Amino acid sequence: MAKLPEPPPVETLRGIEPEVQTLDAGSLVHRVYFRGGDHPATYAGTRNYGPLSTARFDHHSEPARVHEDRGVLYAATGPDAIATCVAEVFQETRLVDLRRNDPWLASLELAESVDLLDLTGKWPTRAGASANIASGPRPRCRRWSKIIHEAYPELGGLIYASSMNGGEPAVLFYERAFAAAQAMEPVFNRPLADPGLLIPLERVAASLGYDLA
Repeated sequence: MAKLPEPPPVETLRGIEPEVQTLDAGSLVHRVYFRGGDHPATYAGTRNYGPLSTARFDHHSEPARVHEDRGVLYAATGPDAIATCVAEVFQETRLVDLRRNDPWLASLELAESVDLLDLTGKWPTRAGASANIASGPRPRCRRWSKIIHEAYPELGGLIYASSMNGGEPAVLFYERAFAAAQAMEPVFNRPLADPGLLIPLERVAASLGYDLA
């Protein structure tokens, strides 16, 4: 059996009790986002266009469209969250480009608690998958996310092990959670090119074996 088969039907998944991890109100989540490029983002705005071929858990409808009701926001939490953001966002080139498309680093405080499906435990195995759900072929991971979104409407997203930063916790928020849970103002929000971030980013890039420019 494949370690990451196709997801089961929605009805089947609904019969499998989810393992839930809750991010309490006041928890900090961090993200790197781009203010420039083809689809400029804001610090707490969900991305409603997609799915993107480079994104693991986009649950948008097919074919890809510019805008729809479904949206995603990728973030990270935990003591090494900044490194997780950098590792995930710049994994394709392994170059932390401080200026291309105007990347920013934001830290957001949750105004409400959010329940997330925990993909770091035994739930993937009980659901017929494996830990490869966070590292396997992205098109198949996206199909799992679509079924999860439909099967567990009470959950606001996923928490999973970053395959690029030693299994540190990464988070996907679905549109139904983050619009209500995010704070109105970020705790921290600066461009990666800010001189005050240069030394910390050099250390993060070096720890990952990434270049910085």
